[in-house]
Amino acid sequence: MDIFQIILIALFVYLGSIGSIVGNTIGWYNLGRPLVASFVVGLILGNVPLALELGLLLQLAYLGSVTPGGAMAWDLSYASYIGIAGALVFGTTFENAQPFVWLFAGIGGAIGVAMWNLSYALNIFLNRIAQKGADDAEPKKMFLANVVGGQTIGFVLRFVPAVVVLYSISATGGTNIAEYIPSWLTTGLSIFGGMMAALGMGILLSFLVKKKIHFAIFMAGFVLIAYFGASISILGVAVIAAIAAYVYYTINEKKAKSGGAF
Repeated sequence: MDIFQIILIALFVYLGSIGSIVGNTIGWYNLGRPLVASFVVGLILGNVPLALELGLLLQLAYLGSVTPGGAMAWDLSYASYIGIAGALVFGTTFENAQPFVWLFAGIGGAIGVAMWNLSYALNIFLNRIAQKGADDAEPKKMFLANVVGGQTIGFVLRFVPAVVVLYSISATGGTNIAEYIPSWLTTGLSIFGGMMAALGMGILLSFLVKKKIHFAIFMAGFVLIAYFGASISILGVAVIAAIAAYVYYTINEKKAKSGGAF
């Protein structure tokens, strides 16, 4: 990575955060998602196909991610951009890049949580200024505290650490240092990554699957992709799923009117 690429990725680390200048809808819920982040990093580093494959792994792992009460176990934006960028520096194929996406996503996610907690602490002082402005009916003081001060803290605590981490990754020489990483570690990270993806899917299914018939429909789609992937596309399975959903809804609605449902 050159310095321009590092700055661009670090900028998106900030834009994909909660409360960034582009807002939560565009930022946290779009730019901060692993699949979107992987596409952005792939464009910047010139390897979109591999980046999307790695992004899919992270997306599966974080499918069931929630932040109850604002508590964050990891920072999704940091983990996605740092993890995918680091994996693209160290790996050239999906097989040898996969362990690194988990390694650097873990590092990025941990740094992001630390910066998130620090921003909470620093914003306490801004809140007092904003409250004083509200009490004194001074909108300018409230604007300076909430918008200027808040965004400055958010930008500095995300952009600067991301630049440092990305520069450190780039300065290691990529695949040269990867040769010295023991195979047991990369194998372990790959297994861990597979478990995380399965866990993310499991958490999501625990919310979606309410009846046995729902799980049967899900397994039908899984079998179609797993065993007929070469002869049927994901779009084809999606069309079949839409038809099945419509038939299920129609039958269920008729049964509900007659006093029963499945």
